[in-house]
Amino acid sequence: EMCIRDRFNPQGTLAERTRAAGAGIPAFFTRTGYGTVVQKGGYVQKYNQDGTPAITAQPKPTQNFDGVDYVMETALKGDFALIKAWKADKQGNLVFRKTAINFGGVFATAGKKCIAEVEEIVENGELEPERVQVPGIFVDKIIKWTGYNKLIERPTFTDESSQGGKPQIKNKRDKIAARAAKELKNGMYVNLGIGLPTLVPQYAASDIDFTLHTENGALGVGPYPKKGQEDPDLINAGKETITVAPGASFFTSAESFAMVRGGHLDATFLGAMQVSKNGDIANWMVPGKMIKGMGGAMDLVSSGSKVIVTMEHANKDGSLKILNECTYPVTGLRCCSMIITELGVFEFQNGELVLIEVAEDSSVEEVRSKTECNFRAVSYTHLRAHETPEHLVCRLLLEKKKT
Repeated sequence: EMCIRDRFNPQGTLAERTRAAGAGIPAFFTRTGYGTVVQKGGYVQKYNQDGTPAITAQPKPTQNFDGVDYVMETALKGDFALIKAWKADKQGNLVFRKTAINFGGVFATAGKKCIAEVEEIVENGELEPERVQVPGIFVDKIIKWTGYNKLIERPTFTDESSQGGKPQIKNKRDKIAARAAKELKNGMYVNLGIGLPTLVPQYAASDIDFTLHTENGALGVGPYPKKGQEDPDLINAGKETITVAPGASFFTSAESFAMVRGGHLDATFLGAMQVSKNGDIANWMVPGKMIKGMGGAMDLVSSGSKVIVTMEHANKDGSLKILNECTYPVTGLRCCSMIITELGVFEFQNGELVLIEVAEDSSVEEVRSKTECNFRAVSYTHLRAHETPEHLVCRLLLEKKKT
């Protein structure tokens, strides 16, 4: 009889748990998930046949290092590791294409038996040693892949009608993305969450040079491809087809989340379902609705990078999203730096929620009416779409001169 026992694993924690297992490390500490159900437990992991809870997740040990709270996670060893690679030689050495390596590299090390499906098997010596990404010592069996096409779950293409310029602002989401793009600065390493945040780069100023990171293993993400140029082995964490810019690199999910947890990213743009006045964020599940997985948001919000929330100010049914406390399971505690909506821009300043900008077609009164929690409104300005702060200063000076 087969039974399934669920356990919530943030994506970066899953990568590190398997990497630890392959390296013989029994446990490690991470900031990811502290203060959430991942650390506190309490959720049902397994049900009895009559629908009653059989196993409930227990709290995980925590430890404070240098004033920061961490969660202890144990290594995750599998009986079998089933992975997909591009090429293998008869020694079992494996090579992957582009972002298709993702978890393949670390899963191969963590299974008692590793079975690799590959597109091509070559003779020993045909793979350049420096190109080998998984050494044959980790691989027990190779199966040649035949007879099916690679499918793309979310084929996504560039908007060729924009002809290289910024696209038009047609709706609330575009307006939010255009304002969020003003937070991009030269030299930044940036991660984009799925959904609205993926719109941000297309509104960036042409003279801003930043590097996009995707959790599934690419640094230097470029625009979406043109139709006919998509590659099933080149996707982002949202399963959309992408291109890469000159100077890009590919790596495993373990290395990718090491960049995240190690604090190497400068900014993260995320969507959210709720944000609290303290900077807590809830964006990974709605109670009672099916979820496919936790994704990497918990890792991103615990990384120490600037977390910029991009979301519509309220839900379509009028329910509020900026609250005294999150009512959905939280992704992270006191981790948000900024909230950008179609009505305005908030910053978290020394633990206080502060309204620093109001959209040209809104007012402080409207923002207050659509925000549950109290906030402080500083001397704010109406920032127009596509207008940089520098342009704003010039405009205000000109308006002052006219009067």
